[in-house]
Amino acid sequence: MALSATRRRPLIPPQDQSSTVSSSLASSSSDRYTKEDKPLKKEHGQNEGFNFLLPFVALGFLRYLSASSNIIHDCDEVFNYWEPLHYVLYKSGFQTWEYSSEFSLRSYLYILFHTLIAGPASWWFRDEKVMVFYSVRIFLGFISTSTESVLVLALSRKYGKRLASYTLAMLCLTSGCFFASTSFLPSSFSMYTVTLSSALFLLEKHAWAVSVAAIGVIVGWPFSVLVVLPVAVYSLIKGNFVKVFLSGTVTSLLIFVLSFVVDHYYYGKWTSSVLNLFLYNVWGGGDSHLYGTEGILFYFRNGFNNFNICFVLALIFLAILPFIKKKYDSDLFVVISPMYIWLIFMSLQPHKEERFLYPIYPLICVAAAAVLESFPERFRDKYATEDSAMIIVAKVLRSLVFGIILCASHSRTFSMLHGYSASIEVYKHFEHHEDAGIGSTVCVGSEWHRFPSSFFIPSYIKEVRWVDDGFRGLLPFPFNSTLGGTSAAPTYFNNKNMASDAQYLKDTERCSFFIELDLKRPYPSRSSDLSKWETLASMPFLDRELSPAMYRSFFIPYMWNKKNVFGLYKLIARVQERLPEHL
Repeated sequence: MALSATRRRPLIPPQDQSSTVSSSLASSSSDRYTKEDKPLKKEHGQNEGFNFLLPFVALGFLRYLSASSNIIHDCDEVFNYWEPLHYVLYKSGFQTWEYSSEFSLRSYLYILFHTLIAGPASWWFRDEKVMVFYSVRIFLGFISTSTESVLVLALSRKYGKRLASYTLAMLCLTSGCFFASTSFLPSSFSMYTVTLSSALFLLEKHAWAVSVAAIGVIVGWPFSVLVVLPVAVYSLIKGNFVKVFLSGTVTSLLIFVLSFVVDHYYYGKWTSSVLNLFLYNVWGGGDSHLYGTEGILFYFRNGFNNFNICFVLALIFLAILPFIKKKYDSDLFVVISPMYIWLIFMSLQPHKEERFLYPIYPLICVAAAAVLESFPERFRDKYATEDSAMIIVAKVLRSLVFGIILCASHSRTFSMLHGYSASIEVYKHFEHHEDAGIGSTVCVGSEWHRFPSSFFIPSYIKEVRWVDDGFRGLLPFPFNSTLGGTSAAPTYFNNKNMASDAQYLKDTERCSFFIELDLKRPYPSRSSDLSKWETLASMPFLDRELSPAMYRSFFIPYMWNKKNVFGLYKLIARVQERLPEHL
């Protein structure tokens, strides 16, 4: 007979019965969602973040493209920075009134900073000065890449990879950042330091953040103090006050003394270009309005051209701040707030230029990325287990807007590069015409403001001269070594933008070459006189006045060439007299 054993349920002690019942109830409701079941979000500053290499490679590639293809957007970049650098390296170049020792408004310390690359490059490439020009640009692109990569890294660690990814994409592709990143301008240098200072602030390196901000103000642009002020003040409050204060003070004093000594060496007297510039514009009755004024909406139109929808999103960051303050802490607002301060301050100034907005360009990208990233959160139910239809629609719209931003940015960049690059490319043709002989003279008329710098003028050319084509303002003169070079105070300079009688070449028969822009206008161009001039190089140049604003501002396939009007940017040479042939 087979034995059957009955398995009995083991006895449960009374004290364990209640826990068993609780466990059973918990098990039976395990499929239900509660707030406690949500994975805990990491606190701010505890995200793993990106590897530094990712943003560095992405930004590095785009900044190299900018360095190699960027146009020169402002003649101040040439005459106030490229030309003094050329004089420091080669003892020739143009001087503006700001560099006269009588006024001493421009810092030679900023110029010398770029000789870290330009000096070795001029020795390595010798007479290939164009290569020195692009070496400096690549150096600027490297600085931009490094500072922006740190910002992206800081955002990814503090607020997550999505916000950092959106910011990275906008830094890479928006036209404003593409152009400003490799411009040889103090406002671009301020942009680098604002970017790095903001990143260090987010990484809670408060002492370093204030020191970098001080360098940007003294070496770069004194007025950018308004941009770094929120980060500097909040670093003093949030960080170790004594350490942060000493760091900023010591850095400021050291850099200021260095600038003071460098200015003395070049201007030949004890002076401070930093103070001179500040006093001239604030208390000295600076006549910046002499160089053009714009309406109060200038920067808003300009911001839309360079950032399109990205700029609009950045402006509404403040409006949605109450709804996203749980998502982002106050540090992000401190970083973005200078964008509003700077826009208001600069819009109230009568003299406006596109480059004045450069310091806040990366902040525009951060603000827009924050708005874009948080958009679907406005429709999220914190107790919902799945995304609602509204959230799905919001995510689709977010991707659509993001795609429009990137496409419109590429369209703007393409239009600018292909529409206006001829003013640089034509000058490169000089290197193929050495047969003109040593001592040749290049003449430039109304196109003086697009002169790309003496780095594009080969050594066989003796001089570049301006020809009177109707401009009545003061033009740059060559540095005069006989008067003292950088320490000279020539009498033909003034701070009232009044033309000098000596600035134009009177005898145009001395012109071996001529640079001109041949537009479709009723008056004839010089190149039309074939008995005197022959065309050596000619490239299309976008005619801004006759082209519709929409089509000249953004590249639209099949329509850009059809709707826009183009002139020809020309390098022409005087026809050499030929001796009669003898039989």
